[in-house]
Order: sequence, then structure tokens, then C-alpha cells
Amino acid sequence: MASPSLTSIRSNCRKVICIGRNYADHVTELNNQRPKQPFFFLKPPSSILLPTEGPVLRPSGVTLHFEIELALVIGKTVRDLHTDDDAEVLQYIDHYLLAIDMTGRNVQNEAKKKGLPWSIAKGFDTFLPVAGPVGKERVPDPHDVELYLKVNGEVKQEDSTGLMLFRIARQLSDISKVMALEKGDIVLTGTPKGVGPVTTGDVMECGMRVGGKEVEEARMRVEVKNKGGKYEFAET
Repeated sequence: MASPSLTSIRSNCRKVICIGRNYADHVTELNNQRPKQPFFFLKPPSSILLPTEGPVLRPSGVTLHFEIELALVIGKTVRDLHTDDDAEVLQYIDHYLLAIDMTGRNVQNEAKKKGLPWSIAKGFDTFLPVAGPVGKERVPDPHDVELYLKVNGEVKQEDSTGLMLFRIARQLSDISKVMALEKGDIVLTGTPKGVGPVTTGDVMECGMRVGGKEVEEARMRVEVKNKGGKYEFAET
């Protein structure tokens, strides 16, 4: 069966669920506490940026950070799942994507400090560049994928998904006990260490390797430009 287009994946996505703090070294680099169980937040599907649609747009006053992630496209409804079996959860995954969870770090830090939601920090248009789709046959084990991201040719992130604190079975189980995962939903599985800033004029290049070999359909190159418009970050 032919893979769906990224356009159809975006149009069929009702929600994007993001697992936070799922790599120990990333927790440390942001001075966060290691979670005792998975926690997650949402990004709007309108933040999805396809490879043909141009740059990531940095809003005025926003400190923009990159976070490379392996993403799952859900293939059928998952509700009240309770399993730690890696093989069992594969039936719920339709395809994989490579994704960059762009974050307004100063916006997020202010929200955390004041106990406010993170939605603005994560939800701007263009804040979720994606590449793929990558068929399941290309990823025999989603816990054995090397992710990397470069900025202006310099490697910033490069780690294995085997370093996840909570594996995918646990992620889907915990999410599905709160809200049903529906066909077409996208789950971002967390980012490894090395996150950092990009600004106008920077170029991000990223990809994934399986068994040491590049997965061509997951290659991504995306520029950063100013957003313009009327938004400017200000203290809440």
C-alpha cells in the first residue's frame, strides 16, 4: 500500500500530543525535574509545516529553540491501553515522521514561572516542521533510531531513541487513559539533549538513521526567518 502524503497526514490530524522530558540529559540541560511518569502537552495541527511550505517563522521577541523528535502517526483508535509490550503497540502506529518541536523558550519559561499554560510557546504557525512519512518496514524497532539535527552545518543533537525514559508502549498507554488517540493523530516522543536557539538566517538540517543508514525520506532542511505581523512577546 502506498504511503500517504504529508498533506493528507496533516489534514487527517486532529491533535498533536507531545511527550515532555523523556530523555534524561535533556531534563538536566534545562534544569528540570525528572518525571516519575510520562506527561504530555498539545500542539495544534495548524503548527505543522511541510517541507515545501518555506521557513520556520520566528515571532518578534521570541527566543526560538529546536527540539528534534521521532513522531508517530496513529493508525487506529487507542483507548485505555495498558501494556508494556513494545511489539503490541506497533499495531497502533501507521507511519513515522521526523519532527522539530519548535519552542518559544522565553515564552515557555515565563509560563512555567507563573504557572500558566505552554500553548503559546508551542503553538505558533510553522512551529512543527515534519519530514516523511517513513514506513514501518523502514523502522523495525522505534527504540533503535538515531536522530540528529544540525544548525548551519554544526551538529547540535545526535542521540538514539533507545535513551527514552518512557518507551512508546508506556507513552501510548498513559495518553490513552486520559484521551483517546484517534486515527491520524500524531505523537511526538520527546527530544534528546542538545536543544538550543536558532535565529533569523539560520538553517536547520536533520534526519534519522536506522542501522547506521540514512533514512532518505526523513531528511529535512528548513530555514528560519522573521514572522512579521502584529505579535510581539510581552510579559503576561
